[in-house]
Amino acid sequence: MSADMLLEEPAFAGLAERHRRELHVHCYRMLGSFEDAEDTVQETFLRAWRRRETYEGRSTVRAWLYRIATNACLDLLAKCRPEPATGGEVLWLQPYPDRLLDELPAADADEPETMAVARETIELAYVVAVQHLAPRPRAVLILRDVLGWPAKDVADLLGDTVNSVNSALQRARAGMREHLPAERQDWACGEDSGTRELVRRFTDASVATDIAGLTALLRADARSAMPPTPGLHLGRDAVISDWAGDGFEDLGRLRAVATSVNRQPAVAFYLWQEESGAFLPLTIDVLRISGGAITEVFIFHDDRFPVLGLPDHLPADGTK
Repeated sequence: MSADMLLEEPAFAGLAERHRRELHVHCYRMLGSFEDAEDTVQETFLRAWRRRETYEGRSTVRAWLYRIATNACLDLLAKCRPEPATGGEVLWLQPYPDRLLDELPAADADEPETMAVARETIELAYVVAVQHLAPRPRAVLILRDVLGWPAKDVADLLGDTVNSVNSALQRARAGMREHLPAERQDWACGEDSGTRELVRRFTDASVATDIAGLTALLRADARSAMPPTPGLHLGRDAVISDWAGDGFEDLGRLRAVATSVNRQPAVAFYLWQEESGAFLPLTIDVLRISGGAITEVFIFHDDRFPVLGLPDHLPADGTK
């Protein structure tokens, strides 16, 4: 698209919408919050419209929008989160629905490495690890390793030198290794029959409020968190103790709906409410599975159900 065409509101609006989902995912990786990413994309489009006359056509409009979005993310981080996450906890973390990830341009099936990067860099383990990086190294990592930008383009965006960008990238990669599972294959989620069976067993044990059954499914080094509620529970015993201490076994009648977020298996749980005569949203459990066991459970509150496209209730007969 020419710079002149970008000045026309219908053309600009159509182009912006074409790139909305991928920009939203980019901002989500940077910020870890679905809602903050939504606000930042809107800010990106507003800045782009106001600055449309500065677009000179030296790069693609897509790259131009990514530059604006990255700077909008850095501005938000400087204002609201000047310090990165610490200790493995990300209290602002929110899940990203797979149904919206499906709107992204399809990765080339002939490039399995590209497809793997697209999947692995949206999983919660990756997003959490990214939040532990300072904002600028975070931007460098995502632009270089996820989007594949040349170092010179990243340097131009950040107003830095190529040497500084390469140095920041090395620091960022080292920081990621501290917070990601030890081996890449441990956090790459597969949709094989073993995974589906483990999710089924987790669902059945949860609906039955069977603590012993859940214990058997967790790896010894499993971890669990429930953002935005503080508390990261490390190790199977700590996870089970937390669940049992929350009165899990006395919850009452539960129903479950299988779903997926961040390219990971997830289960939405509904609790029977007598006064409503229906099962109402309770929590969404997002699982990371490796080595035939559950290694991580992120639990999100019922306010995430609408964004994930989940029913607002399940009737008594179990039909939706």
